[in-house]
Amino acid sequence: MRSENFLSASHASVELGHLLWEPSEPEKAATRIEHFRAWLQHDRQVHLADYSELWQWSVDNVELFWESIWDYFEVIAEGKRQPVLTSREMPGANWYPNTQLNYAEHIFRMASDQRPALIVRSETGSVREVSWRELQDTVAALAAKLRQLGIQRGDRVASYMPNRVETVAAFLACASVGAIWSSCAPDMGVSVVLDRLQQIEPVLLFATEGYSYGGKLHDRTGAVSQLLEGLPSVRSVIHVPGPAADASPVGWRDRLGWNDAVREPAQAQYERVPFEHPLWIVYSSGTTGLPKAMVHGHGGIVLTHLKTMALQHDLRPGDRLMFLGSTGWIVWNLQIGALLTGATVVLYDGNPAWPDSAALWRFLGEQRVTLLGCGAAYLMNCMKEGLRPGDLADLTHLRAINSTGSPLSVEAYQWVYEAVKPEVWLASISGGTDIASGFVACAPTLPVHAGEIQCRELGVAAYAYNEQGQAVIDEVGELVITTPMPSMPVCFWADEGMRRYRDSYFDVFPGVWRHGDWIRFTPRGTSVIFGRSDSTINRFGIRIGTAEIYRVVEEIAEVRDSLVVDLEYLGRPSFMPLFVQLMPGQVLDAALTKRILDQIRIKASARHVPNEVVSVADIPRTLSGKKMEVPVRKLLLGIEATKVANPDAMQNPASLDFFVAYASELSARGLA
Repeated sequence: MRSENFLSASHASVELGHLLWEPSEPEKAATRIEHFRAWLQHDRQVHLADYSELWQWSVDNVELFWESIWDYFEVIAEGKRQPVLTSREMPGANWYPNTQLNYAEHIFRMASDQRPALIVRSETGSVREVSWRELQDTVAALAAKLRQLGIQRGDRVASYMPNRVETVAAFLACASVGAIWSSCAPDMGVSVVLDRLQQIEPVLLFATEGYSYGGKLHDRTGAVSQLLEGLPSVRSVIHVPGPAADASPVGWRDRLGWNDAVREPAQAQYERVPFEHPLWIVYSSGTTGLPKAMVHGHGGIVLTHLKTMALQHDLRPGDRLMFLGSTGWIVWNLQIGALLTGATVVLYDGNPAWPDSAALWRFLGEQRVTLLGCGAAYLMNCMKEGLRPGDLADLTHLRAINSTGSPLSVEAYQWVYEAVKPEVWLASISGGTDIASGFVACAPTLPVHAGEIQCRELGVAAYAYNEQGQAVIDEVGELVITTPMPSMPVCFWADEGMRRYRDSYFDVFPGVWRHGDWIRFTPRGTSVIFGRSDSTINRFGIRIGTAEIYRVVEEIAEVRDSLVVDLEYLGRPSFMPLFVQLMPGQVLDAALTKRILDQIRIKASARHVPNEVVSVADIPRTLSGKKMEVPVRKLLLGIEATKVANPDAMQNPASLDFFVAYASELSARGLA
């Protein structure tokens, strides 16, 4: 018996909350989370009827829950396991203070001759399978070379490389020796990379001289030279040859070639480190200031990624996961965590829409990918282009699609079930770099409702708080976490007294993590994200999440993307412009403007209707693909462009030029 699709044959538009899909009873029984629930009953005498009860137990019994994850997945460690948690106070919770373990050791205990560890695709069209043995041998040889170069526990090792097998091997070698990994994607500008890496003073840099994207070669030789000038702490550079290696000789100081770094075979060795010893340092977007350098520990990531990838995402040995994202986005780290489950990770190095918009979907079919992860914007772009992937590729093996980065529109939910695969499990997830996983996400035993996120993750005490700090249901509130999680940052790097850490999460509700998203939890446990709380619109005394407007506007066929801001002025009414990026060949005439406004009025409310609709060539986005609402708002309120955003932290810095001109226009019209 197969999962059931509830989309009617009439293809009429569905509404928010419409039931779209539900797994069959045999499918539920086959999931890893059901096996875990049965194990709890048999091994721990914990009787829980369904996911809702399992989640409630996991947040009411924090220590018991994480101990059960440890035992169920048979985590390898030495030392005493008690106490699990020294205190539930946040910040300051300290997990497993007497335990030592290693992330890479847990990766390679899943090694198997029956399936590849990695499948790597490049824009040349070549596909390479990397066996577990090859990956482990490469990591062992590289770890030995790192030790020869003097890399020790606690040293920082940086990467400026694309989504390649060498990047994975370098990270695992770094983890093996207890050094601290930090990655920046090679499409990031020099100033943005230095803003990150100068904070942590790396002693070694992995770098490539170039990469290919969209069929074009991007030379980064000069960029790496500038990085080395700005990073005097770097003692060695390991050069991973890119597509321009032969044509573009490099003269970097202290350079060692990749082949030389992995030439000498070595025995695998894993340095067991304290549970909260730093595994990696990741960063906030840094569009409006110095990026926060967030530190996650070995143990917290092992436990969390086992729970998230195996139980929430139902990854099993033999599955194949591909998550689109650069090496500077936390989804790269998360996808490597899939190796902990015995799944194969599929690396997609390049533009998913090159050489044509169907390329990714064909590749999914050819490689029998079972779980695709991507940004919501990718799915919405495919929808806008009229793609029908189910007609273009054999997606028989595709079991699940994860969407993240921004809310997925109701129309896009419907498109997936109509145009991709009727039986697929579509999971919208929301978490962040801050915790390297999800707050609200998915479970394979639950139904899918249009526009809604399935559930809170196990072990995540997520609630919506009103302004009085009270948990509310079916009301929009601040997303908060009320109990500690092991993947919360151990600290921010070089944050004396944890001042910046406290200001980032605990400034509004003392002792309670405030994430900065508006969210509504439904009575059935699903949730809807309404955008960032710092970009919330207040129209006529009513708070409005920007995502409420985007859901309506981006369902209109002519609109590719949109951005809205509310400009509040002292002593006079606010002014709310809506910016729309149209599909090629479309024009924002009076008829389309009226249709946009009418749709907002009908599907949202009169309060949501903007004062003006403006056509733009591009919507400003961060390197991780998030809409830059707050910087645009500040720009239109008169703040200088140089103080609003760092161009090197943007996907499309030229897009701000329009808004600079528009700010001047508003001033001339007396609206700014």
